[in-house]
Amino acid sequence: MLATHRPQLVRFFTGRTGSVAEAEDVVQDIWLHIATPVAGPIANPLAYLHRIGMNIVLDRVRASGRRVRRDGGYVEATVSVVGGESIDDTPSAFDAVAGRQRMAQLAAVLAGPPEGAMRVFRRHKIDGLSHAEVAAEFGISRSAVEKHIAVALRHLRKALDD
Repeated sequence: MLATHRPQLVRFFTGRTGSVAEAEDVVQDIWLHIATPVAGPIANPLAYLHRIGMNIVLDRVRASGRRVRRDGGYVEATVSVVGGESIDDTPSAFDAVAGRQRMAQLAAVLAGPPEGAMRVFRRHKIDGLSHAEVAAEFGISRSAVEKHIAVALRHLRKALDD
């Protein structure tokens, strides 16, 4: 039945999908669908083939809509539009590697000397404690906390400039 009405089905679905290639795919999917046996006799086999095909077309339209929405969300999150041109904000592979190397360098500097200044710096700048909380934790004055942070910042600036 499908082989006999194949040209008619392709024309019908070309009108529905707007593409001969898409219509051919739909007819192929119809064939895959009817390869599984049906529970009982079919009163109008041609209408049955059309209904199966329309269900396939609807499934494809829905999937396409989901894909467009998903891809649109991705594009909105990762691409900027400037003057009508899309600009990808993702850093290049070179910039990503350079950033990772810089972070590794920063982590190494934070772990190194001067140890007291770096501990105070980490507790204040990274862990978010106030000067008073850091002073109380280490048993030093707030002025000493400020001096330790200044020493750590000078050390970091010097290490990162090298």
